[in-house]
Amino acid sequence: MKVYFIFDVKKEFISLYQNNERVLFNILRQIYYLDKEEVAYGYNLFCQLVNRIEKEELDRRIFLKFHQDIPYSKRGDTHYINNLYKDEISRLIVKKSYIKLEVEQENSSFFTILRNFSSNYFVCEFRLQDCFFLGSKENPCSRFPVLSS
Repeated sequence: MKVYFIFDVKKEFISLYQNNERVLFNILRQIYYLDKEEVAYGYNLFCQLVNRIEKEELDRRIFLKFHQDIPYSKRGDTHYINNLYKDEISRLIVKKSYIKLEVEQENSSFFTILRNFSSNYFVCEFRLQDCFFLGSKENPCSRFPVLSS
């Protein structure tokens, strides 16, 4: 299972890291693995790089896009897609500072919908050391079409 952490990167850092995703990934990874004694430093650095996510608004938008789809369900703060036809099992949780996406396969329908909401999302899989901008043309999710809102 892959666990992706998705961050809404501030616009001023998008152009800086667009072709240097590894640098941004390493900064976020260092924050992710900080010792408890360094939490204040990590929090300040994190707030400089990343926008706060409007959790309730994003939860509502995701629910409205998927609520009529049979493979979609929502329990509490967790969105689920269990689509046996596409061999997709995904679980998404929206937090105020990041979005957590757990997937069994390479791609998820959640990537498509998030890509349509913002081009500033930066996706990290810390364990496998994978990263990409969700709105980037070069990333593995670029084959998902941009849906009209």
